[in-house]
Order: sequence, then C-alpha cells, then structure tokens
Amino acid sequence: MRHIIPTLLCGGSGTRLWPLSRKSYPKQFARLMGEESLFQASARRLSGEGFAAPVVLTGDPFRFIVTEQLAAVEMAPQGILIEPEGRNTAPAILAAALWLADEDPQALMLVAPSDHVIPDPATFRATVQAAAARAEAGDLVTFGITPTRSETGYGYLELAAGAEAGADTPQSLARFVEKPGAERAAEMLAAGTFLWNAGIFLFTAETLIAAYRLHAPDLLTAVEGALKGATSDLGFTRLEPQAWAGAQDISIDYAIMEKAENLAVMPYSGAWSDLGGWDAVWMESTQDAAGNACSDHATAIDCSGSLLRSETPGQEVVGIGLSDMMVVAMSDAVLVAPKSEAQRVKDAVSALKAKGVPQAVQLPRDYRPWGWYESLIIGGRFQVKRIVVHPGASLSLQSHHHRSEHWIVVEGTAKVTVDAEVKLITENQSVYIPLGAVHRMENPGKVPMVLIEVQTGSYLGEDDIIRYEDIYARG
Repeated sequence: MRHIIPTLLCGGSGTRLWPLSRKSYPKQFARLMGEESLFQASARRLSGEGFAAPVVLTGDPFRFIVTEQLAAVEMAPQGILIEPEGRNTAPAILAAALWLADEDPQALMLVAPSDHVIPDPATFRATVQAAAARAEAGDLVTFGITPTRSETGYGYLELAAGAEAGADTPQSLARFVEKPGAERAAEMLAAGTFLWNAGIFLFTAETLIAAYRLHAPDLLTAVEGALKGATSDLGFTRLEPQAWAGAQDISIDYAIMEKAENLAVMPYSGAWSDLGGWDAVWMESTQDAAGNACSDHATAIDCSGSLLRSETPGQEVVGIGLSDMMVVAMSDAVLVAPKSEAQRVKDAVSALKAKGVPQAVQLPRDYRPWGWYESLIIGGRFQVKRIVVHPGASLSLQSHHHRSEHWIVVEGTAKVTVDAEVKLITENQSVYIPLGAVHRMENPGKVPMVLIEVQTGSYLGEDDIIRYEDIYARG
C-alpha cells in the first residue's frame, strides 16, 4: 500500500469560537484543548507508519504560523499551498490533488480539516488505513462518525440498503443529508442508518481530478490555471490570484460528492468533534461534578453545566449561580450566552463588523513571521507595545513617516540598526528611533527577545511602514 498523504485544510476563520478564534488567528492555531494547537494535534494524528509528510493549504497571513507550529512538533511539510483568497473546500482540495498528481497521479490523499478533535489517534489511523484499498481501487471515500446524539449542527450521510453503520470496512453510501432540524435529527439517530459527515475524505489524486473533469469542468479549468501560474516564495507555492478568483466558491460536497457515483463511506465509531461551537468545547472538556468546565483562571460558584474560560493570564473569571451558560473572557472582549445559543456566536461577529470594531476580526496579540506584539496602552498620540522576537528572527528594515519609537529591552539581547549605526542592546538598555530613521530590530540570541516599544506621533497605524528589506518577502 502507498503511503497516505495528509492534506490539511487550515484557512478557515472559525467565527463560532469568537472571541478566542478570530480572522487574524483562527481556532486551528489556538490551544483550545491542551498544550498543542488543533493544527499541531491534527498533523501529529496523521503521521507515523504508513503516512507521508503533509501537504497544507492555508492563506497568506498564516503561512509562517503553519511552518512555526509544525517545526515546534518537529514536523516538516512536503508542500504548503497559499490560497490568494478563501474559495471554500472544492478549489482548495483540487489544487492539492493537481499539485500531487504532477509527480504521482496515484498519490493517496487524506483530506482533513485541521481543527477537529479525535482523542484516539491510533484507532483513527487504523480506520483510515482500512479504507485505503477502496480508495486505491478508484472510489471516493468519505468518513462518517457514529452519532451519539440527535445533533442539528452536523450534516449526515445516509447508508445504502444493506450497509452496516458499525462495519470496519467501507460501506455503500446512499446520499448526503443537509443539517436537519431537531425532529428529523432524532428520527435519523433512531433509524441507525445515518452517520455524521466528518468532512474527511480519502482518494487518489487521479480519481479526484477525474471527478472534477466530469462534474465540475469549469472549476478544474480555473484551478489548473492558478497552479500553472503559481510562484514559489520562500518554499511556499503561491497560487496565481487572477485564475484563482475565477474558481467558484463552493464546497467539495456540493461540487463533487453529491454528484459522484463512485462513493463509499468508512464508519468511525470513536470519539470525534469538529469543535463547531463553545457548546462543543464544553462537551469535550473535563467537567466537575456539576458539569462545569473551567479554565485555570475561572471559578464556578453554585453553577451547573456551564463553560467558564479566561484566555488572559492574570484575568480571573467568576460565575455565580449560572446554569448552562458559556462565558469566555479575553483582555479585549467577553462572550456571555446560554449554551443553547452557541451557533449564534457568528452573529455577534457580524454585528461587531457592522460597528467597525477591531475585536470582530483582530486579536489583541498580532502574530508576525518574526514573533508577535500586543498593544498595552493606546493614547491620542502615543502607544505602548510589548514585542517578542523569536531567536534568529528579524523585523524588516523600515522607516515611518509619522512616528518615532523608543525601545527598551526587558529580556534577551537586540541587535539594532538605526541608519548607519548597528549596536547590541541588552536587558535594561534602551534606544531611540527618530521619525524617518531607517531602522531594524533583530534577535541574535538563542532565547526569545522581549522589548517594550513606546511610539509617539501624529499617526500610529500599522500601515505607516516603508519596507526596504525583508527576509519574509512582505511588500
């Protein structure tokens, strides 16, 4: 059997887990369920014997987050494809198939979202390998989860007559079913012939491309053009934007799976969650005797069935007399709602976008290729930031039209360039960057470098940057 190539999708925005998940740093990169991010856990889960290095599809803002998080778990991808814009799963998966088929048309692809929770990775890997022969034979294999409740938040897969929901081999599939209402979900659970649609697929690149040629030829033309015009950038493959924009924004379920006849479904009876809302996070979290799931900085008093999370060190969250509530607090935003309204959190994001507030899409901590920064205080003509630079990393050589800066190193050592002068600044030392000066900050050490930056000026926006050199190839 060929090695299975994990194809990880990690370009989504995860609005239903706001305020922790935002467009600037979506849920797959967050540590929601442990010390590793969901993306890291997904990459680990689909590794080991029988699995090749992964292919990753993501957006431009996340490309360095992907490489950094994979390096942290000592994994290297065989390819990272950069989507110019989100066009849903059908174009993204096809791009990966075409990229792999260029070298091996029979490449065996396991397509998986990077934000799912599967607590028993060994059993899941065995389930995937049990489906491999069917995929190599030319079928499109989708994975179905044995339902444990009448869930209205998932799509379903209806088994064909005679198929077994508890089988350990791929089964015949009758049809895909949209997310049901409560009454219909209860009926499907009782019938025992329906599985949750996990959005995980296994097929050869050649089989999938043939399905697009038959069912979505216009999509195939657009994505082929985007790949043909792709450019290589620091090891990333950037799909060509103009051709990519011509690809229909559509899911692979609608574009291919609901039309194809060579379908099979592989049942999986182990624990699984797509963490599609804070109610799902509560369900997957450790709970006390009253059913409360509390983070390290949260306390429940006379509460029951509630989720209490503080995502900011030093910020304590206390719930008193709450029942079936979810409270998620960050330094710049707090969510309070009944668990029954978990699917409406995305409505809150839409409302905040309409108000034009940055909390709708932007985390307080802004992640960059070289590290991250966060604003501590913002005034009319000043701003104070904490900046953390990774070992060996460097900010761009830049200048500003409207602000000057003061840098105070509080941890590590900074190599600082100001016009023609280059010097090392150690802990408790500072340097002044006059308005208009060409400057750069680097971390020459082996530990993270932390500094406090005080900006003063008439305009303090992040777009007041003129870049002269940048090792990360940003404009």
